[in-house]
Amino acid sequence: MQRTYESAAAFVGRATGPLASHLGLFVTSLIAQQYAASVIHIKAQHALALDRWLAKRRVVLVDLGEVHIERYEHRRRLRQQRIRTETRRRERCDISQLLQFLRGHGVCPTVRVETTASDDLVARYEQHLQDQQGLATAAIERYRTVAGRFLHERFDSSAVDLRAPRADDVIAFVQRQTKRLRPPALKCVVNALRSFLRYAQYCGEVTIALVAAVPTVAVWSTTPSLPKAISPEHAQRAIASCDLSTSVGLRDRAVPLLLARLGLRAHEIIALQLGDCDWDGGHLRVRSKSGREQLLPMPVEVGEAIAAYLQQGRPASKDRHLFLRSMAPIRGLMPGSDAIGTIVRNALQRAQIDAPHRGSHQFRHALAVRMLQGGASLAEIGEVLRHQSPQTTSIYARVDIGALRSLAQPWPGGAP
Repeated sequence: MQRTYESAAAFVGRATGPLASHLGLFVTSLIAQQYAASVIHIKAQHALALDRWLAKRRVVLVDLGEVHIERYEHRRRLRQQRIRTETRRRERCDISQLLQFLRGHGVCPTVRVETTASDDLVARYEQHLQDQQGLATAAIERYRTVAGRFLHERFDSSAVDLRAPRADDVIAFVQRQTKRLRPPALKCVVNALRSFLRYAQYCGEVTIALVAAVPTVAVWSTTPSLPKAISPEHAQRAIASCDLSTSVGLRDRAVPLLLARLGLRAHEIIALQLGDCDWDGGHLRVRSKSGREQLLPMPVEVGEAIAAYLQQGRPASKDRHLFLRSMAPIRGLMPGSDAIGTIVRNALQRAQIDAPHRGSHQFRHALAVRMLQGGASLAEIGEVLRHQSPQTTSIYARVDIGALRSLAQPWPGGAP
């Protein structure tokens, strides 16, 4: 491995173009992110080739941008040899990473993004949702998308005057969405549009009449679907399938235990920090969808799994997230990604479990079902799962039919 690092350094030393004084720092940053030596070697090769291409065309770094990268990717290669698609893809990723590094160090100009009046208004609305409403990141993204689409269709790139839209504009926008969306998705669009217009009313731009003009969407559901919960046997098999002799196995065992024993959501696990583990008090600090912090008791089994990962499996990193990626760049799991779902799917596959549902939320549902069968009330279940509305917890009322029958009153005049 040391020899491969040395070969990468040798490539850097051969650079004589505009990148010559920066490639050493670039390679050092790759080593700090714990990339494999062979990967660093290839990235250094691609960086050296770009350096020579820039020098030949006398491109200075203060002018380097996407247009040069695009020309470089379509350059004519020596002897017209055929290049594999995977090689081109990898080169493109490596050059993009180098350009991002240079921009991060102020060597190259950042990308200038032209914004419209609609973009600026949507950005303020997004900040309002985050600061004042405390919505989850995914919900904010959906709401800002709908608001941006409404403004773009009404004003395009011209100046935005929220006093101009009429009730007909609002209704027509919703009607256009009906051509591509089913009722449940359309209901989300209507809720987002109503939220945006309420924000505009809060800012004094529109009247309550325009907010009231947003039509409602009828969604009939006489038999709401039951939560998809993994069985206790399958959950235990998935947890036991992890290879505890590897760092990945140690991490992947702690994650489903958090799902199964505490009912955490995927994004809550991703957001966990090292300081959230109170080892003396036996608690775990969890940040909910709305950003609220709550202390949960840490079961012994969960604590032991996390401790084993921290002591034997977690890579050395300055990143303070509790769970890190297993491959370079070594950092916390990406917010909004399906990293936790991937861990669950891999565990189900290892355990050879053919589950109808393969997401991480089934462990949370399983905890609720187990509590219900153990005699817990819906209020107690909602408290453990940290539901903000009792209506959210009510979906579990249909799980234990036998318990519900015992609560039913006898029909008047019926058989004793």
